[in-house]
Amino acid sequence: MIYKKTMQAMVLAAAMLPVMASAAALEQFKSFTSSTQSARGEFQQRLVKEGAKEGNSSTGTFVFARPGKFIWIYKKPYEQVLQADGEDLFIYDKDLNQVTTRKLGDALSASPAEILFGSNDLERNFMLKEAGNHDGLDWLEAVPRSRDSTFASIDIGLKNGVPVQMALHDAFGQTSLLKFDKFEKNPVLKSNNFTFVIPKGADVIKQ
Repeated sequence: MIYKKTMQAMVLAAAMLPVMASAAALEQFKSFTSSTQSARGEFQQRLVKEGAKEGNSSTGTFVFARPGKFIWIYKKPYEQVLQADGEDLFIYDKDLNQVTTRKLGDALSASPAEILFGSNDLERNFMLKEAGNHDGLDWLEAVPRSRDSTFASIDIGLKNGVPVQMALHDAFGQTSLLKFDKFEKNPVLKSNNFTFVIPKGADVIKQ
């Protein structure tokens, strides 16, 4: 359960775009946020503890539409859904058949999810700066302006205008590594795509 909650926090998690591969990370990122209204793809997520090379990992899919609408599905090693309709966030744990709901504003503010799924005004909540080139990617560092943020910093690795990796560093020496695959920009999505339906018999907890 602790692992699940940690992964939830890490995901209220990521970014992408199409400009020249030689463009600086900040330029690519700003181009992405201004031109990408929706996207979908697959992800791999691995939690790394301080001083350790390996950690718990998970895989799944995501789809989002700005502002504040997304479905983030963990498929392995356990099934869990994080879904937002622009106003509320729903976290569904299939093993427990339990849904936790909360207002989206509190969950998104100054979090990794704000980078992918929020508004384009990221510099209001984050200080953005270039972080060099390594592993074949152009890196951008995002530092939350709020001292109350769960995260100390977020690194975003871009290639050809698309976010390929993210590293989420928390205040407890843990890092969550995200890798994105099969990223599709601006797919056509149905208007009710993000409407959450409470599973039959599920317990609902409001926070």
